[in-house]
Amino acid sequence: MLKTRLITAAILIPAFLAALFLLREPYWSLLMLAGVLIGLWEWAHMAGFKPAVRYLYITASAIAGVFLAFWHGPENAFMQEYALYWGLPLAAAFWIVLVPIWLWRRTRVQNIYLMMLAGWWIVLPLWLALVSLRALSPWLLLFIMLVVWIADSAAYFAGKRFGKRKLAVNISPGKTWEGVLGALVVVSLYGAALCIAFDLNALLIVGFWILTIFSIMGDLLESLIKRQGGFKDSGNLLPGHGGILDRVDGLTSSLPMAAFFLHLPLYYQAWMYSAP
Repeated sequence: MLKTRLITAAILIPAFLAALFLLREPYWSLLMLAGVLIGLWEWAHMAGFKPAVRYLYITASAIAGVFLAFWHGPENAFMQEYALYWGLPLAAAFWIVLVPIWLWRRTRVQNIYLMMLAGWWIVLPLWLALVSLRALSPWLLLFIMLVVWIADSAAYFAGKRFGKRKLAVNISPGKTWEGVLGALVVVSLYGAALCIAFDLNALLIVGFWILTIFSIMGDLLESLIKRQGGFKDSGNLLPGHGGILDRVDGLTSSLPMAAFFLHLPLYYQAWMYSAP
């Protein structure tokens, strides 16, 4: 299993980095859209959608994604920019308000329309964040994604070595508070290294703590859906790793939140211009 995971990672990491730094728009948007549509398919499968409903769900999502990527609005701006403007605050509200309640109550949502809406709310803001953050800087996107990957690895090894107190035994029995602490310590070191290397404000470390907490929430939410549906993995597309959602669960929450906070000045400007 470990050998398979390493081989898959050895293929995926260079391919992703090549796409991140070499692909031009709109090819990056389309590639990321394809990835999140696979994740959405996995979500629909775990949520128990019937095959016909799954196909309609993904088809509608794909059409909407292509429309957002290519269609222009009245001010000659891509519709994706309007979706970004409204989608990021909605995603932030979802992860700040609704998901903690969902995890605390461990609610099993059986209404198909609510699960459709939840899938869109989880996966599509991830696409918008991948596109908008990369437009700001490919390096910025990579550094933020590294926060999640470093936190995930640190939590695993710290939990395996020191873990005693369960974080959410009824959702993901393997996760521990010691793992969370280990993740926070290691991302702090990562943040400190960036602050020293690029002369950045130390508040960056606090931001990394926030992203780490949200990444754990994203991981727990996917674990809850898998547990309720009786799934070990979200899919089997990636040998040794499971499905797309298994690899990006922490990013579904952290990247939209990072994009939202980085775009806050734009929301402030829009509010100031619209104020009487």
